Formats: sequence, structure tokens, C-alpha cells
Amino acid sequence: MNHPESYESFVLEQGEDKITAEKDTRVTNSMNFVIRKEDHTLGNLIRMALLEDQNVLFSGYKIPHPLSFDLHLKIQTNGQTTPTQALETSISNLKETIKKLEKDFSDDLSTFN
Repeated sequence: MNHPESYESFVLEQGEDKITAEKDTRVTNSMNFVIRKEDHTLGNLIRMALLEDQNVLFSGYKIPHPLSFDLHLKIQTNGQTTPTQALETSISNLKETIKKLEKDFSDDLSTFN
């Protein structure tokens, strides 16, 4: 067939980096990240978490092609923090939010049992 195998959407190849970063020379305080083997689920979560940060001026992502499993993320900050620091902070905040959601769900589920 003409489509990739399903495992290719989530299994990294030998020596393949999960994330790469490149400074954007056209826009100040901005970086482009490529996150391998991810899709809109993670892209939209990270984008929205980044936009909650007051130091982030722009956050956007794209998936270049439906059969490509690369998430291209662009972050621009106001200079108070670097795009890499903003990304790390946003991911930490997302992890905490997910932990809280999991705990709240478990607590509510236990009331039904």
C-alpha cells in the first residue's frame, strides 16, 4: 500500500531525536521546534499552555503533511524568558494539570462505587 505503517506514527527510529530546536533568525526571541512522532493532540495542548504565559508573544504549530508525523512548533517570547524556558515551563504546567485531572477523576469515580 501507499500509506506508512501505523507504528511509524509513534515509534522513533534508532538514533532519532524526539525534539530538535533551531533559532529563528528572522524574528527576535523566537525558536522553531520539531517534535517527532506527535500530532495535533499534543500540539494544541502545548500551544494553549504557552499562550497562558505572559512572556510568550506568539505560539503556533503545524503538521506539514497528514502522512508526516512531525509537529512544527514556533515560540516567540518578549525577552524576559527564552522560548526553550517557556516550553519547559508550559510542559511542567501541563503535567501538573493532567495529574490534577487524573486525581479529580479518580475521586469522582470512587463516589460512584
